[in-house]
Amino acid sequence: MFRQTYALLVLTSLLSGMVRAELVSGVKAIVHDSVITYQEVELFAAPAIETARRQLRGEPQKFNDKVGELLAASLEQLVQRQLVLQDFKASGYNLPESYFEDAIQDQIKSEFNDRKTMIQTLRARGQTIEEYRQQIRDQIIVRALRSQNIPSDPVISPAKIEEYYKAHAADYQVEDQVKLRMIVLNKTGADDTNTVQLAEEIITKLKEGVQFAEMASVYSTGSQRGEGGDWGWGTRSSLRKELADVAFTLKAGEVSPVIQTDSACFIMLVEEAKPAHARPIAEVRDEIERNLALEEQSRLADEYINKLKKKTFVRYF
Repeated sequence: MFRQTYALLVLTSLLSGMVRAELVSGVKAIVHDSVITYQEVELFAAPAIETARRQLRGEPQKFNDKVGELLAASLEQLVQRQLVLQDFKASGYNLPESYFEDAIQDQIKSEFNDRKTMIQTLRARGQTIEEYRQQIRDQIIVRALRSQNIPSDPVISPAKIEEYYKAHAADYQVEDQVKLRMIVLNKTGADDTNTVQLAEEIITKLKEGVQFAEMASVYSTGSQRGEGGDWGWGTRSSLRKELADVAFTLKAGEVSPVIQTDSACFIMLVEEAKPAHARPIAEVRDEIERNLALEEQSRLADEYINKLKKKTFVRYF
């Protein structure tokens, strides 16, 4: 009760001393005695919002929905940052001032070419040099405390890996696959007989023993021409239907007949074929371990933040 009363008094004091600024930007959250404003949330979310603007150009409703999500996520990140900073103060942690200064200088060098560029960039952001320095300082503290409470390499037992593999068996199923080389001959139109004739002549050359890669390098108009028509491994779902219907009837080493569409002629060589199968656990063990490590880090991060929220006054507006 005392904590809540104290926090409300702090809020009243802060608002009375910052009435003009806060009325303009709006209070979004209070963490202990720190105010997070709408303006701060907008600035924090700005890069992601700009990316969304480019990706969702012409889709205003989706863009507006996305902006709402990004602002909410940014607010939560700012709240979490303040929780960690408050934990740093309350717990009596200490880092050498030289450590902060070295890190700040390194960040300035990596982000800006020179002091003039730094000043111009910060002015465009509406940020002073001291505010920028404090931002970096806060980032250093947050990283330090998060690394102390959230291990970067949590231990994942072999039993957990096997359990995950069994529970997600469907994720490791692989379709039938063929390793293809392909010659693509673009037509000038649906009734282009010259290209069809050229394709048949290429088939004749291949039967006479000319290497497929050589013919692809000379005649193919496909994007893999420089690699001798090497298309790598493909599945039924990754190939257009006209090609898949033929490719998966061929055996390793066989060449297809000419496959015609309205826009092109195709000739395929199947170099290898693999039937549908499940990837063995030995092949995916490292991948699973990484996934489980990320899940464990996320769980520990949530646990740490929830612990801080229980002992710190937090209010959203």
